[in-house]
Amino acid sequence: MTTETPHVVCPHCHTTNRVAREALGRAPDCGKCHQALFNGHPVALDEAGFQKHVARSQLPVLVDFWAPWCGPCRAMAPAFEQAARELEPGMRLAKVNTEEAQALAARLQIRSIPTLALFVGGREVARQAGAMGAADIARWARAQRSA
Repeated sequence: MTTETPHVVCPHCHTTNRVAREALGRAPDCGKCHQALFNGHPVALDEAGFQKHVARSQLPVLVDFWAPWCGPCRAMAPAFEQAARELEPGMRLAKVNTEEAQALAARLQIRSIPTLALFVGGREVARQAGAMGAADIARWARAQRSA
């Protein structure tokens, strides 16, 4: 993060908030809906929500592309949830159901699931296919963010 007051998109109402960098770890609330900006859970995004979070957030956004019928996706869900608790507030974790956002998955060329993709500054900077445990997700995300 290069700015003193990075933009953070609310996981509830998708409003863009400015939050002082030193306040990120102090449970900031959304200025519009007054709910917590970070709750230790991945945010479920449809295509419009994905666009807002990836384009407007100045935090890295780690997205799990998954589908309800995918066994490895369901097996990785608790690990992704745990990784959210570990990586927030320095990174937003999100989930996109590829069955509900087929056009987005096609546009991003998601060929297998689960697929993790890290977005920084509106651009995809890294991608990893296959299920991983929480520690591996966190380690991979941190390594990509600093690369």
